[in-house]
Amino acid sequence: MKDKECALDIKEIQNFLPHRYPFLLVDRILEVKPGEKIIGLKNVTFNEPFFQGHFPQSPVMPGVLVIEAMAQVGAILAYHSAPPEVRGKLIYFAAIDKARFRKPVIPGDQIIFELEMIRQRAKVCKMKGRALVNGKVVAESELTAVLAD
Repeated sequence: MKDKECALDIKEIQNFLPHRYPFLLVDRILEVKPGEKIIGLKNVTFNEPFFQGHFPQSPVMPGVLVIEAMAQVGAILAYHSAPPEVRGKLIYFAAIDKARFRKPVIPGDQIIFELEMIRQRAKVCKMKGRALVNGKVVAESELTAVLAD
């Protein structure tokens, strides 16, 4: 992908993330502006394996998985914002700060992840992210991603 605004489907996402089912938690990237921001999407379905145990009578997506999905979207921003000489390396979720959970995410929801770059160095990116359902914030956090050596 060139360093410009664009969108990615699931097959393109798999070119950038090593995750696979059931741990790939991003369905589409709607917009990427390297060094600036990214918008991603996850469709939450009742068929997700975590709903069998969290909670069978009242299914709620675990907050840690909402943040993990946010981090996966952030990893794509980190990759596209990195200098060309470090692209192609694994990107690790290194830190989470100021995480807040505002509302539960349930089957049938569509989560929109919006992340903006706060600070970027050659191999380290700090981003501020929000997860929204129907335009309302359900979670927010600051995330740090590191490109592996």
